[in-house]
Amino acid sequence: MTSPVPITGSGTSSTTSGDPNALSTAAFISRVSSSRREQGRDGSRMTVVREAGRTGMILGWGRPTHLPVLLAIAWPAPWPTLLLRETRVSDPRQKALGDFLRSRRAQLDPAALAPASGRRRRTPGLRREEVAERAGIGIDWYVRLEQGRDVSPSATTVDALARALCLTEAEHAHLRALAGRGRPRAFVREEVPPTIRRLLGALPQPAYVTGRRWDLLAWNAAAADLFGFDDLPEEERNILLFVLTDPRARGLFGPGWAEEAQRMVAQFRAVHDLAAADPAFTDLLGRLTAGCRSFAEWWDAHEVRGGGAGRKVLHHPRHGRLAYDYATFQATGDPALRLAIYGPGEP
Repeated sequence: MTSPVPITGSGTSSTTSGDPNALSTAAFISRVSSSRREQGRDGSRMTVVREAGRTGMILGWGRPTHLPVLLAIAWPAPWPTLLLRETRVSDPRQKALGDFLRSRRAQLDPAALAPASGRRRRTPGLRREEVAERAGIGIDWYVRLEQGRDVSPSATTVDALARALCLTEAEHAHLRALAGRGRPRAFVREEVPPTIRRLLGALPQPAYVTGRRWDLLAWNAAAADLFGFDDLPEEERNILLFVLTDPRARGLFGPGWAEEAQRMVAQFRAVHDLAAADPAFTDLLGRLTAGCRSFAEWWDAHEVRGGGAGRKVLHHPRHGRLAYDYATFQATGDPALRLAIYGPGEP
């Protein structure tokens, strides 16, 4: 990463204050005028100044900043040294945190939560300053959070933001996870222990095991009969791909398919955001986007849900209407392995 470029001196002098990296105002403005934009490796945009093989990062997303010009007019020489730093977002989890905060803010009803200000609202939800005030934090600091900048909120701040944004328990847990500094391990397809496979085979109820990416890793005969998992090609053995892109799943869930699909997308969001940079997860998102027309809209909503139990009504081509209660459990010491079991439910 290139070091920031100090700016010093008066508006006309060509000398500096002794700092070999310092630029006079005139020289700085001259070099800014010849700057060009480049695409950052991570997709960010920045303005770049080149001089003698040295690159300086100029703060700004549009044209080069006019801050030196304004200071030259309002502030006589000598100038204090200014450091204009690169504003690149490098951690995908930081971006996911900002996107999540922004989406939850947009969902709030200003009429119910914010005092009338008389200002016309151009966008839905609360303003950033209103969220910051409700959480008891500085507006500039909150803006940095939403921008995905490298800031580390404390547990107390995370809890305050959860209250300010009226988050559900699942959303609060997701916010805590995104704000954590631990890095998730790289994705490796999990192995199901033989004891779990034997347990699956002994169960009369439909049951299956999924991994961290929701890949279908093992299932019993009852699940194969109910869902048709045996007929899925190896590369399509993923519960999200099955429900969202397989026509058989749409027929199986019938009128409740869209609700079931949205619920699963919201539950998977919490898993994905902690591994957003992993190519295995990126590949899965691409396949879901290509195979389900509604997926992009549901995904962009940033809904997060918990819940490992519930009720499903299925419409089987041979068995007719079936009602099930289901629950999911951690299968082993590895929290990525989840065991789902279906039992007869009320009609």
